[in-house]
Amino acid sequence: MSLRNVCGKGNAFNLLNVSRNVQCRSLSAAVAAPQPKQQRNGQNIVLVDGVRTPFLTSGTTYSKLMPHELARHSLLSLLQKNRLDKELIDYIVYGTVIQEVKTSNIAREAALAAGFSDKTPAHTVTMACISSNAAITTGMGLIATNTYDVIVAGGVEFMSDVPIRHSRKMRSLMLKANKAKTLGQRLSLLSTFRPGFLAPELPAVAEFSSGETMGHSADRLASAFNVSRAEQDEYALRSHTLAKEAQQKGYFTDLVPFKVSGVDQVVDKDNGIRVSSPESLAKLKPAFVKPYGTVTAANASFLTDGASACLIMTEEKAKQLGLKPKAYLRDFLYVSQDPVNQLLLGPAYGIPKLLKKAGLTLKDIDSWEIHEAFAGQIVANLKALDSDWFCKTYMGLNEKVGTPDLSKWNNWGGSLSIGHPFAATGVRLCMHTANRLVREDGKLGVVAACAAGGQGVAMLLERYPGATAD
Repeated sequence: MSLRNVCGKGNAFNLLNVSRNVQCRSLSAAVAAPQPKQQRNGQNIVLVDGVRTPFLTSGTTYSKLMPHELARHSLLSLLQKNRLDKELIDYIVYGTVIQEVKTSNIAREAALAAGFSDKTPAHTVTMACISSNAAITTGMGLIATNTYDVIVAGGVEFMSDVPIRHSRKMRSLMLKANKAKTLGQRLSLLSTFRPGFLAPELPAVAEFSSGETMGHSADRLASAFNVSRAEQDEYALRSHTLAKEAQQKGYFTDLVPFKVSGVDQVVDKDNGIRVSSPESLAKLKPAFVKPYGTVTAANASFLTDGASACLIMTEEKAKQLGLKPKAYLRDFLYVSQDPVNQLLLGPAYGIPKLLKKAGLTLKDIDSWEIHEAFAGQIVANLKALDSDWFCKTYMGLNEKVGTPDLSKWNNWGGSLSIGHPFAATGVRLCMHTANRLVREDGKLGVVAACAAGGQGVAMLLERYPGATAD
């Protein structure tokens, strides 16, 4: 069933009336909310801390590095910030999406490059844009089963140098040539060569199952939910404005500067944050569906290089080590839906399921950190949650979920402005949630994101008593 015009024009979502000023709640009010359940094995799992490199647009300062070097920096910085010995780490789980073929298990290669013991196991996970979420929840599973106590989870993406392959016909010819034993066999193979074999295979952010690029899908989703170009540009401007404010106020304490070899200036900030004007945004042409599309370079996330890492363990272990956690990792779940017409609706499906599982409502959540793949995708998810028809027809609910309080929504910007290194974003979302709960005096935060393949994640975090936002 098509989603076209699921929300009538009368339901157009307007951000103009959303205040950018965060109203701090008193802890007494936050505590009155329903209490999330403790982990089933009786142990509380905590997010101790997390770090990330500055997120840079691809092709800039990181361009001559390799991805494991960014990952190495995040691993080392995490331990240095928390004054933790490498030998205390039981296991490393790391995410990546577009793999460097020389370091396919980048978790292991980055760990060895960072000087971790060769006795410390490490494996790599991939789940598109939620790969570091998958790394974190994999670590939670290893802790919940009492397999390990201390886990490092994270992710890295390096879009400045992606693998470009020969065509399949050329690869086949080269493999056969490698096996040829005589000159005659080689000449025979050479005679089959055609110039067209040299056409390369370029990677694309496209669905294998449908062949459609994510940007094209975002354009169709925006159209289906009647998300206007103006709404998308307005949301994008909001993201950049809030990110710039947070950056200037020093709120990005998860960011650790990086000295790139051969570059004089230390990289100490994200370089994709650009506050423009509505008039400038309106002048940009469609990037995917031409000439009538509404997704542009300004209201879509950009290709980004970056890495992240976080430290998770049981609360008891944190106390033993004298560490002060940021948050409890209370719950999570993953969702999947139609990868053609609902590719980017992961948050709309995941959020109500998570809240129901935890016995919470929208009003109980003090911080929302939702991955911004496209401005149109964000507004479409908000409209889906606030649509009786969509919630009843596609999610089997009795009524619409409603609209989250947007004064608590991505208050430090998001992927549209900060950047989106595919496999590193999940840790950033969790760290911004934890630190925002401190600065905004909240208790519970939700992280949610969409991912390629029509998948998504939703996670619930709770502020740890006495946590700081440093």
